[in-house]
Amino acid sequence: MLSSVYSAGISGIDGFLVTVECNSRQKKFAFDIVGLPDAAIKEAKERVRTACENTGIRFPNLCHTVNLAPADRRKEGSAFDAAILLGILRNAGVVKREVTLSDKCVIGELSLSGELRGVRGILCMCCAAKDAGLKEIYVPLENAAEAAAVKGITVYGVKTVADLISHLNGGKHLTPTIPVESAASDDAILDFADVRGQKYAKRAMEIAAAGGHNILLVGPPGTGKSMLAKRLPSILPPLTFAEAIETTKIHSVAGRLSGNTSLLSIRPFRSPHHTMSAVSLVGGGINPLPGEISLAHNGVLFLDELPEFPKQITDSLRQPLEDKQITITRANGRVTFPCAFMLVGAMNPCRCGYYGHPTIKCTCKPDDVARYMSRLSGPLLDRVDIQIELPSLSYEELSAKEEGAEHSATVRERVIAARRFARERIERDSDAPAGAERIYCNAMLDSAAIRRYCILSDGASRLLESAYKTMGLSARGYDRILRVARTIADLAGSEVIDSIHIAEAIQYRKLDKRIPGLAH
Repeated sequence: MLSSVYSAGISGIDGFLVTVECNSRQKKFAFDIVGLPDAAIKEAKERVRTACENTGIRFPNLCHTVNLAPADRRKEGSAFDAAILLGILRNAGVVKREVTLSDKCVIGELSLSGELRGVRGILCMCCAAKDAGLKEIYVPLENAAEAAAVKGITVYGVKTVADLISHLNGGKHLTPTIPVESAASDDAILDFADVRGQKYAKRAMEIAAAGGHNILLVGPPGTGKSMLAKRLPSILPPLTFAEAIETTKIHSVAGRLSGNTSLLSIRPFRSPHHTMSAVSLVGGGINPLPGEISLAHNGVLFLDELPEFPKQITDSLRQPLEDKQITITRANGRVTFPCAFMLVGAMNPCRCGYYGHPTIKCTCKPDDVARYMSRLSGPLLDRVDIQIELPSLSYEELSAKEEGAEHSATVRERVIAARRFARERIERDSDAPAGAERIYCNAMLDSAAIRRYCILSDGASRLLESAYKTMGLSARGYDRILRVARTIADLAGSEVIDSIHIAEAIQYRKLDKRIPGLAH
C-alpha cells in the first residue's frame, strides 16, 4: 500500500516542497526512512511510533519504507514527523483512503504524547506550499499565526495528531487561522526629541535614513551616540509587505519569532556585543543559520565600541556591505542569506575617550591614539558613507528646555518623502539601467545608476574635483560622496545636485583626515 503526503523543507531562507512517500507491506516489522535524511529525521521513527500509540492508535505492525522526495536533496529537521505518521496511518486505513491529500501540506514535529510541536522556518515552508499550488497547510498550533501571513493558502493550526485525523476523516473540524497584526515593540516609543543638542548629528542621521547610508559616530562618552543609534529605526520608512515577508522568513529560520507573531511590523535593530564570534555575526554552523547581519536585514546593525570588535570580525563585514548578501559554504552544501542592512558604528576617539575634549585631558599618548584607531581598516571605513564627530555637550545644552524639538514622526515624514522623490525619478526613466527596479534607496545605486541619476551642476562638479584631489579619495569614496549628495538633494527636492549638496556630503567624509590613525 502506497500513500503520498506533501511536506516541506528549508534551504537558507527558501522553502521547498517534499513528497513523503510511505509504502507499507505485509512483512516482518521494519521502519526505514530514505531520501538523504539527517539524524533528526532518522530519529523520527521512534517519535512517530510512540506518538501514535500514546494517541490511542495501534501502530501498524508492517514493513514501512518512507522516501523523502526529491531523494537527491538533503533534508534536515523534525518538520516531517506529522507527514510520515499521516502517510503510514492512511496505508493502515486509520485515515480514510477517500480523503484527498494532493492539495494539502502537513508540517510539524511530534512529541511522544502525540502533540505537534513548533518548528523553525514555517513561513518559508508555507510560501513554498503556496507557490506549488497547494490549497491547505496543517502546521503546529504555535506556528499558525506565522503561517497565516501567507495569502492564498488556508492555514490550520493543529494541536494533536488526533485532531488532525478527526478533521481529515470528517469528524471534528479545525478552524482556519486568521492572520493577526503584530504588536509594536517597546523600541517604537524611542523618539529623536529625547536627544539633547547634537543638531549636526541628527541631520546626519536623517540623511543616513533617507538614503540607507552606513554611518559612523565618533565622540567622547556620554555624547548621545547610542541614543541616536537606537532611535534610527523610528525615522526609517515602514516595512513594505515584501520586506516584512523576507525579514520574517529570516527570523523564522533562526527560531527568533514568538508564537503569536504573524509578520514583523517594525524594522529590526540588532546590537551584538563586541565579544561575539565571527559565526555569530555573519552566520554559519554545521547546518548554517543566519547571523546578526542577516537578522538585521532591512533594518539596522549597531556596533557599539567598534574598535573593540576583533579586526577579523569587522573586516568580515566588507563583502556583505557591498553585495547585500552572504553565502556560507559547508560540507553539507551552501546557502545564501540576504543582509541588506544599515551599519551604524559608534566609537570613542581614543581608549580613554577624551581625545580632543575641550575640558577633560586625554591620558593617551599619540601612538596609543593611532594604534586604537588603526583597529578599523581603511577598506571598512571606505564603505561607511557618513563619518561624523559628536562634540561633548555643555551644561547649558543639557539643562536647557528645548522648545519645538523635532519628534521622530516629523523626521520620518521627510525621510519617506525623500525616498519617494528618488523612487519616482527611477520610475519615470524609460531607459533605466538593468536592476533599477530593485533600488529602493540611494545607498544601492551602482556605478551605472550613479552616472545616470547624479547630475551635477558646474559648481558642484568643480568642488567635487577639488575634494577628490586634496582628500586622496578612492573611487569608492568618490561614489559614496555622490550617493550622499544625491540623498541631500532629494531631501531638498532638487533633481540637480548643487555645490551646497556636495559641500555637505564632503563634510561627512572629512573625519578620517582630522583624527590621527583614521587616515587610509
